[in-house]
Amino acid sequence: MRRRGSVLKPARLTPLDILHTGMAGMRNRPMRVVLSALGIAIGIATMISVVGISASSKENLLRELDKLGTNMLVVTPGTDLVTQKEVPMAKDAAGRVARIDGVEHVGATGLLNHTVRRSEKIDDMITGGISVQSATEDLLITLRGGMRSGTWLNAATGKYPSVVLGDVAARRLGITEPGQRVYIDDEYFTVLGILDELPLAPEIARSALVGWEVGQTRLGFDGRPTTIYERSADDRVEPVHSLIPRTVDPQTPHNVEVTDPSSGLQAKAAAEGAFSNLLLGLGGVALLVGGVGVANTMIISVLERRYEIGLRRSIGATRGQIRGQFVTESLLLSGLGGLVGILLGAAVTGGYAISNGIPWVIPPWTIGGGFGATLVIGTLAGLYPAVRASHLSPTLALHAT
Repeated sequence: MRRRGSVLKPARLTPLDILHTGMAGMRNRPMRVVLSALGIAIGIATMISVVGISASSKENLLRELDKLGTNMLVVTPGTDLVTQKEVPMAKDAAGRVARIDGVEHVGATGLLNHTVRRSEKIDDMITGGISVQSATEDLLITLRGGMRSGTWLNAATGKYPSVVLGDVAARRLGITEPGQRVYIDDEYFTVLGILDELPLAPEIARSALVGWEVGQTRLGFDGRPTTIYERSADDRVEPVHSLIPRTVDPQTPHNVEVTDPSSGLQAKAAAEGAFSNLLLGLGGVALLVGGVGVANTMIISVLERRYEIGLRRSIGATRGQIRGQFVTESLLLSGLGGLVGILLGAAVTGGYAISNGIPWVIPPWTIGGGFGATLVIGTLAGLYPAVRASHLSPTLALHAT
């Protein structure tokens, strides 16, 4: 018997008790839990996979840039402002560039007015988009290129009818290994090797390269380079860029064009980040839709469980405990969807990375931010239903049931 003047104290629930009551509602409605969590999972998976795929592609580009370097400049003849004709560079233009302070390697090519064919039986009008160029011995090291097979031009082979093919040129000509021959200017040239891919010099990939000397002695090359490639120290790129035109052509430096071939890859890497932001927004919309689904589920749950709420209130459960039960249930529902979404997004990113041979990268902030977003959405989605449940009158809830 309660003593006179004593006050009833509300029952105390530990965090573990609140967790158990929150899980009870989920266990009783497994199919609804799966469908509600699926909306959150799709939103998180979209965000993780979009950011992961973009980050993986960007990391691959950055690694490629690190390998190829951003310290290469390409020098080509400019156009005369009066005659609108190309102004050829001097024969010693490559040597002039090599003397600039900070320049480490210089290579050059000279375009020849010839075609390369597999045999003399093929019409000389069928070029296959392949250029014939004379090349200096230092070109390969300047481009940081490699040989897919065979060897590069040297002082000895550069004097004889031998040729190195870019990977695209070799494929178009049907050349698969060194030792085969191609037809240039009424003469067969022996293939010394085939180059690896050269992302910073696609024009070389579509070329048949002969030695500088053999170009002059057999193919009518005048010795004037049409393209000069140079590598400088990383901290000297800008000064070298400004000095090249005045060094190559002191009288009319505006007739010399200098470009940075790595700028395209750098712009592509930047575009990857911008594009991922757009898709990240779409993932956020999907996550918001999932949150609305959770809120709808929780409201229906409150309506279906009025008897349970009334019974708990009648035996001493406080409004705060009822609110805690339904907010916890909403958090568990969203958290479950978030975990599934993270795993699904990581799997999609991994599959894409493996299939394309690129690094598998998922920024840590994406996982933390994505899961944190699910908890925030879970809290917001469960707040209104929880408040509504806590304000149900025990008598009316039991009577309505």
